[in-house]
Amino acid sequence: MLLDNFKFAFKTRKAWWYTATSRSRARFARTTLGSFWLGFSNLLSIGTLGIVYGTVFSVEDFRSYFIYLGFGLVIWNTISSSISNAPNLFAHNSSNIKNMNLKPIFYTLEEWSFQLQTFIQSFILVFIVFLFLKFNLINNLLIYSWLPFLNLFVFIYWFPVIICLISVRFTDIAQLVPIVLQLVFLTSPILYRKESLGSLEWITNLNFIYQILDPIRMSIINGYINYAHSMLLFFLNVIGLFVTIKILNLESKRLPFLL
Repeated sequence: MLLDNFKFAFKTRKAWWYTATSRSRARFARTTLGSFWLGFSNLLSIGTLGIVYGTVFSVEDFRSYFIYLGFGLVIWNTISSSISNAPNLFAHNSSNIKNMNLKPIFYTLEEWSFQLQTFIQSFILVFIVFLFLKFNLINNLLIYSWLPFLNLFVFIYWFPVIICLISVRFTDIAQLVPIVLQLVFLTSPILYRKESLGSLEWITNLNFIYQILDPIRMSIINGYINYAHSMLLFFLNVIGLFVTIKILNLESKRLPFLL
């Protein structure tokens, strides 16, 4: 049964990728700049927050800080959006789940594709702008970042789906998720350096979202990757992926009665 889900996902790949693309296009219908707004809005946030928090934290090298902050925000926005949309995923597709002969995994893949496309569109523009500040970022991206990015892409599929499945039975999760995300954001070294936490730096080791975010940022900026750490994360992500699909398969028959 688990293999059937993978076969179905592969067989319908063009369909769920196309529906996600249609959502992306519909979001910016009738706008002049289109999906350019994704990157532009991120650049505005990076510029504003960079000036404000760079001043607050008495940053000496604003160029490095903008790059550090920028990549952190772009990656965080993708993780946050994937998780915050998860609790209501099946509820928004309840009519289709009840009336169409499509496996629920289709809607999870569509949402994952949508988040992936959003990330790529926003990341590309931010990355191009940062190349003018530090050109060797492109070498670091191509050589060192492939495994951290792979971990990110797998993580933003299985973890939101787990939250989605829990939310179907416990609807209060939808109210809890934004609160937890806000707390995680404030305690994650995104707006500030990890060293600024001082004796509380150990908190970052327990922050699993930061463990996904930081290797990507460090590999792009510094051209450094801890392969042992990244391989461990990949191993845990693969386990999470298989467990999630297994649970999703078991819950598929009950979903129409729970929505």
